Amino acid sequence: MARALRVALVAGEASGDILGAGLMQALKAVRPDVEFIGVGGPRMQAEGLQSYFPMERLAVMGLFEVLGRLPELWLRRRRLIRRLIDSRPDVYVGIDAPDFNLGVELRLRRAGIRTVHYVSPSVWAWRQKRVLKIRQACDLMLTLFPFEAQFYEAQDVPVRFVGHPLADQVPLQTDRDAARAALDLTAGETIVALMPGSRGGELARLGPLFLEAAERLLALHAGALRFVVPCASSERRRQLEEMLSHTRRDLPVMLLDGRSHEALAACDAVLIASGTATLEALLYKRPMVVAYRLAPLTYKVARHLVKTPFFSLPNLLAGRALVPELLQERATPEALAEALMPLLEIGREQTECFDAIHRSLRRDASHQAAESVLELAERA
Repeated sequence: MARALRVALVAGEASGDILGAGLMQALKAVRPDVEFIGVGGPRMQAEGLQSYFPMERLAVMGLFEVLGRLPELWLRRRRLIRRLIDSRPDVYVGIDAPDFNLGVELRLRRAGIRTVHYVSPSVWAWRQKRVLKIRQACDLMLTLFPFEAQFYEAQDVPVRFVGHPLADQVPLQTDRDAARAALDLTAGETIVALMPGSRGGELARLGPLFLEAAERLLALHAGALRFVVPCASSERRRQLEEMLSHTRRDLPVMLLDGRSHEALAACDAVLIASGTATLEALLYKRPMVVAYRLAPLTYKVARHLVKTPFFSLPNLLAGRALVPELLQERATPEALAEALMPLLEIGREQTECFDAIHRSLRRDASHQAAESVLELAERA
């Protein structure tokens, strides 16, 4: 008998663990005999992955943290490559984590193992020469967004746009009243979600700014107005509570422990930090203003490297300035409040376009990714 299909997968953080688990479920639906090896978190392990070491050892953020962990990361990568070459999987899927995975993919492909990279790095936006390494390392790139696939096609990199799993999960229409009832919010009042980021550094930069913008908006808005702020963790909640102690005492703010999707479903508009959360706001069809502030030195370097006209995902997906973007010194409390104010009355242009984008991303991504992986494995 021929041996079972063997698929190696490596994810480096929680978002990759979610994508990997969805891909594994879809692969098992077609090939129940499939074996999984590599590195993943609890979701991937629950689907049957034999993880060679804890995924958390790859989840490093920040320049100095990475530098301190480089010897360990290099050692783990060398051992992983040797082990995978010995195991001879039919195909290797590197899920995000490009700094780690692309090096693994390059070595495995040279050893005759087919390689897939799932989730494009932002090569279309900056450090575009990385596409040369990607072309060498990957038999196939799977992208979540159509504009990414267009970039790779122009660079002669085999690519398939599979859609975004979150677009499959979020319904095309959500129940605002039910979400408000779940959060004990009044049906008739105007609700603004404030989402200044889930990391400590970005919350330190954007949290006070967003709260000041809320104060300005409260002064401008004639009717009842309330703000909800999802907290990504207990540490972020404490950070926000400290910030709130320095604002006006009657500012109507409700802090939530997580529950970001419920906050988006319940609100009328969102003030949000640039990042993947903007995609969630888009899928919930909520008018938004996007803001961001980088450390001054980082911004000085980044503005010369970034090659795109927009920095927010909704505008990149729309291909035009659909949502207001305010970056660095343009992101003032006054400017944010003034940009939000008209969205409380009417944000139809945004939401109609959001609906079209949602439908374009809703492609049963895990099934599409599994189909692509199987086609490559069988070709091998």
